[in-house]
This record gives sequence, C-alpha cells and structure tokens, in this order.
Amino acid sequence: MFATLKDFDLKNKRVLLRVDINLPIEPRTMKILDDTRIMRIIPTLKSLDNARTVLLAHQSRPGKKDFTTLKKHAKRIEQIIGRDVQYISDVFGATAEKDIKKLKNGDILVLENVRFCSEEVSETVKSMPPEEQANTHLVRRLSSYCDFYVNDAFAVCHRNQPSVVAFPEVLPCCAGKLLEREVKMLSKVLKSNGTSKAFILGGAKAGSSLDVIKNVLEKDTATVVLTSGLIGNIFLIAKGFHIGDENRKILSERRYDSLIQEAKNVLDRYGDKIKVPLDLAYQKNGSRIECPVEKFPDNKILDIGIDTIASYVSIINDSKIVVANGPCGVFEKEGFELGSYEILKAMARSKAFTVIGGGHLSVIAQKINLTNDISYISTGGKATMSFLAGEKLPGIEALINNRGKKYD
Repeated sequence: MFATLKDFDLKNKRVLLRVDINLPIEPRTMKILDDTRIMRIIPTLKSLDNARTVLLAHQSRPGKKDFTTLKKHAKRIEQIIGRDVQYISDVFGATAEKDIKKLKNGDILVLENVRFCSEEVSETVKSMPPEEQANTHLVRRLSSYCDFYVNDAFAVCHRNQPSVVAFPEVLPCCAGKLLEREVKMLSKVLKSNGTSKAFILGGAKAGSSLDVIKNVLEKDTATVVLTSGLIGNIFLIAKGFHIGDENRKILSERRYDSLIQEAKNVLDRYGDKIKVPLDLAYQKNGSRIECPVEKFPDNKILDIGIDTIASYVSIINDSKIVVANGPCGVFEKEGFELGSYEILKAMARSKAFTVIGGGHLSVIAQKINLTNDISYISTGGKATMSFLAGEKLPGIEALINNRGKKYD
C-alpha cells in the first residue's frame, strides 16, 4: 500500500499538495455554491501546519462555463482554516518559483487552475506513461521548487494526468488524509465477500455506469444492480421496451446508441442480477404523471415511478452493503426529485453499510439533511465507482510504486 503523512516529518519542507476542490459554481455570478470538497481537505492542511504548503488543483475543464481561476477557492480556504492563504495566477512560471521559495513554515499558497496548462489536458500527454509525463514542463519546473508531493485528490485518481501520476516519478510522495480515508472506507465494500451488495446506478453518464456494471458483476462485487437515469433507459431498450422517440433521440445525441448492444450482451450473462424500472414519470400540463414501462408514451423520462421506488427500496432493505452513484431522474425539476429522494431516504434508514459516490447524490443528501445518516459519502464519482469495480486507479498506483522511497 502507499505511504501516508504519518510516515514522514515534513517540517520545513515545501510540500506540493494535489487536491480536488472542483466546486459547483453558478456560471452567471461565478459564486461558489458548495464548499464540501474544501472542508474535506482541511484535516490534511492542518496536518501540514509546520510545512510550506503549495496547493495544486483544478476547476472544471476548458470549454465549460465554470472553468475559472482558483482565486475564490483560495479565499474560501482562508475563511475556513482561519489563517492567511495566498493565491497567485501562475502554476509553474517565474512568479510561482519566486513565491514558493519565499514560503515560511505554516504558509499556504494556492497556484492557478492546473488545467490552464495545456500539458495537463492534452490527450497526447494523457496517453503517456507516468515516467514520460514526468518530462513535461509542468512537472519538471514545479517539482524543482518543491521537496515532497502529497496526493489528497482521490476524485481525480482515475485520471492519467501529469498532476496526478507524474510527480511521484520525481519527488518523494505519500497520500493525504482524505485519500487515505477514501481507500480505507471503500475497501470495506470490496473485502466483504459473501455479503449481499446492491449497486444503484443512475445519472447521465451512461458509458461510465455500464463500465461499472460490467466490472462489478464480472468480479462478483455486486449481488444486484438497480438502474435508473440514462443507463436505466438503455437497459429498458435492450430488454425490448419502447420508451419513445424523444428518449431515443437523447441517447443518440449523447452517442450512447452503441451502448444498447453492449447492454444486451450484459443482460445475456447477468440478466437476473440487473433490475430496470417498472414504471416511469413524465410531465403533462405541468404535473407529474406515472406510467408502466410497457405503456410509456413518447414523452421525456424525468424520473422513476412509485412502483420502481418500492421495488428498489425493498432490495435496499435486504442488502448488507448499498452503493449509489447518480440521481434517478431530473431531480432539479420540481416534482421529479422523488426517486432520488426516496432512494437516499431508504439508504439512510437502512442498517446496511451505505456509500454514496459523490457528485449530485451528495448534494441531494445534503439538501435533505441525510449526510449524517449515510455511512460514507465519497468525494469521487467515477473514481469511486472505478475503485469499487476493482480497477487500478493511476493516481493510487503512482503512490504505491513510489511509497516515499526517494525521501531523504
């Protein structure tokens, strides 16, 4: 396993700390809507009180409306931690070098959004192994200003990017407190062989959900998979149900048509372990209308129906471990949050060990005051599900392969 902060004395060291503080931001005002991810890295920041901490992070990605600087993030960290936090609009240039070298013990410096650097988002670079990514300007320059690398960004550990995998090639490294806890808690799911485990998958990222379904069933990580959202629609079509031209068009626009045949193949192997919605909800004249899948009209699917909710809740009640990722429907639309709310409420009432894979479900859990009733809420979405599917995450593998062995 990887080394952790308790294995090292980093007093006086310049520590490059990769975190995930990619926050929900209102695109029009650029106001931070939720700072949960900042709250989750505070224990690591406090454990580095005697170090000189340099934060490396991202916000969104090029082309997105919330792709912006980390100036407001730095100010929010300062407010939460209760001491000065410096921000600079540079990542590895002359300004970064000068300000990093000026740091004193206890200082915190937030560098600019690392995805402003072309090497971090380049498909060519991301296809390279870590040892080659270590030759990027980002890694060579920034590592020369720092003594140690700490990865506390579990939510991006599934990404093969320089800021995640390449610094351990050139600096001694370890995991931060958040990443360590993520692995510890999620490993409880993987180590519980013979236990009934329900995976609930929804949301809009059908490709990722299908990958997870194939992995957890092939590796026997899941006893049953409950589908909703776009992946639920794909499996309904794969089972021969007609869900209307409008919903087929949505799948086509997202280039998910090819997933239907994949879903058929998965059903051929694991059909009895995959549950699809029994009924669905749509809007008519401003009201929520529910209809069995066999008779669903040509309307946009907005949520699962009450019969599906009852069926899924029953399975949750009979499971020892429940893992959920992605909402059941368009929860932002009034009247169609029901499926997501009721599934989370059932998880909160359950005696099972319950895990939410970050993203929208964690926002919903917070909105309806259920965060304290869920066993563990991960900061990751795809990273969480990939880990639970038994996949090796590049960011974690980079730490394991190094284990701080270069530390002097």
